Amino acid sequence: MRNLTSIRIGWQSTWATQGQITEVLKHTSVLAKNNLLGNFFGFISGAPLNTAALAGQVDVLFTADVPAATLLSKSDNWVIIGRLMYNRVAIYVPPQSPIENVSALRGKTVAMPFGTAAQIMALEAEESAGLTPGIDVNNINLPINEQAFLVNSSTTAKWGNIDALAGFDPTPAIFQEENLTRYIYTGKVVSVIMMSKSYIAQHPRAPEEFLRAFNAAYVYYQSNVTQANQWFIDDSGLNVIPEALNMSASIEPNLNSSASSIRLGFLPSDYKSMQDMADFMYSNNMISENVNMTGSVNLQYLSQAWLK
Repeated sequence: MRNLTSIRIGWQSTWATQGQITEVLKHTSVLAKNNLLGNFFGFISGAPLNTAALAGQVDVLFTADVPAATLLSKSDNWVIIGRLMYNRVAIYVPPQSPIENVSALRGKTVAMPFGTAAQIMALEAEESAGLTPGIDVNNINLPINEQAFLVNSSTTAKWGNIDALAGFDPTPAIFQEENLTRYIYTGKVVSVIMMSKSYIAQHPRAPEEFLRAFNAAYVYYQSNVTQANQWFIDDSGLNVIPEALNMSASIEPNLNSSASSIRLGFLPSDYKSMQDMADFMYSNNMISENVNMTGSVNLQYLSQAWLK
């Protein structure tokens, strides 16, 4: 029996599409076939995942561009080795709310999970609508896993003192499927695969092997959507129906293409989107240095894995 290289995978346990891919890595032999033994560590969002990364508790992580930029601003030990997926973020209100657009949030309170792409998306949307976050809009922290209780607690035009929420799928998709909320803004986030440089130094073939396995996980997911969804539902503990998960996944082209057309690299628009996000964070003093996102990407491992 050959020796497998152990790899500690940090993932986000309530984050759709990424969650299904993680479950495929967990439940199938795609890692073992690529000489890897996965150990999985779930986190509620990107902020605690970053804490684990900085503490050296994970070797590879699945994250969005915002926590990726935060991690890169704090440590030079991490590199982006591929594109994870596209995912949707949104701002939403109760169906009975008089709020029809982001500009109507003036004087209102918006709750969102801080340290996530959903937070930065919401702040950017407020600024684009002519509002000054923190002055015109009261933005408060609310972890994504606490939103369901809040939304189900009231059927009025607001949730207590909260007028709107921001979050990332599948949470917004769940609420939409249950007719509990109405979107006033949606956006697309570029999410990434990051690996520790110190881990790569110890296991130079691991990035190539991991990307091969990740590609194979996408192929399996394409043909086994029902199974992948159920694994994620069981593991996440979310009260979610498959339709909401499929809605979340509909934004990712890898699930609507042939197995030979799976893309783990980035388009020019992806690089621009990630850099715009990092620039916004820096200009708003949310990170201490302006991270060069393109310079933090190393796609040599994709070439070595014969992937696009």
